[in-house]
Amino acid sequence: MVIHLNIANLPTPIEELPRLTKLLNGPKLFVKRDDLTGLAFGGNKTRKLEFLFAEAESQKAKTIITAGSIQSNHCRQTAAAAARFGMACVLILNGEESSRASGNLMLDHLFGAKIIWVKDRSDRARVLHKTFSQLTSTGQVPYLIPVGGSSPIGALGYVYAMEEFISQGIPVDWIVIASSSGGTQAGLVCGARKFNFKGKILGISIDETKVKLQNLVAQLAGDTSALLENPPYKFIQDDIIVNAKYYKAGYGIYTSLEREAVKIFAEYEGLLLDPVYTGRAAGGLIDLINKGFFKKKERVLFWHTGGQPALFASDYI
Repeated sequence: MVIHLNIANLPTPIEELPRLTKLLNGPKLFVKRDDLTGLAFGGNKTRKLEFLFAEAESQKAKTIITAGSIQSNHCRQTAAAAARFGMACVLILNGEESSRASGNLMLDHLFGAKIIWVKDRSDRARVLHKTFSQLTSTGQVPYLIPVGGSSPIGALGYVYAMEEFISQGIPVDWIVIASSSGGTQAGLVCGARKFNFKGKILGISIDETKVKLQNLVAQLAGDTSALLENPPYKFIQDDIIVNAKYYKAGYGIYTSLEREAVKIFAEYEGLLLDPVYTGRAAGGLIDLINKGFFKKKERVLFWHTGGQPALFASDYI
């Protein structure tokens, strides 16, 4: 039986973007405000944490361990949830420790998380599992959450987010999201199959090649469905729509694409994006509209996954 905790403020609203629609002279635009889920400035990870922390509690875990970048939105929300449920939190962060924490990192400290630093992103997984093993060997009961909360349990949050979206009665032809560790897109893809969503789900890759992200999402969507369906759904690479034309600058590298998207959304809709995920995905969305990828008569929803605290650690202005 699938269990979850009530953490997020749901349902999150859907809003029209009339000024942006007019500016771009393209399809009618909407936004799903998962930046308003409520936990520690909100974001998409809160939906995943409802299921992950329920499993952690069922295992009587006392410590949560996860990993991410220095400005990880996932780590910020995980640290907040751990504080809320009285658990210790250990974060494996890649980057250089600063004498003055800002943005998400400042919030990690505020929530009382213990931080273990690694220099290279490629070393995170090794240190994450080593830390988990060390805590287990000393008799503690840790619970390991993968990067981004992107496990089958975590992805359940977005299976039911799709059900929520459909229930709000605003039909769209496309859903556009930032996609990186794959859990959000996988949950939506699985939910689309389960709840009969007829539109298309386009993931704008933040840091992976098209084929790698397609395969990751397909595998995770199938594994997630196995928690709900017997037999589980099967997904193949071609079932997953990914655009990987915007990630090559590198993870967390601010280019004119992200800067212009953040500025346009702010100036035309009073809507704040983050510099890494929604900024890049929105930049891709704007570019695709300008290139005529979407038909003018179509309705396109941008699923806002949050992350605004990272703005306060950036040099956007």
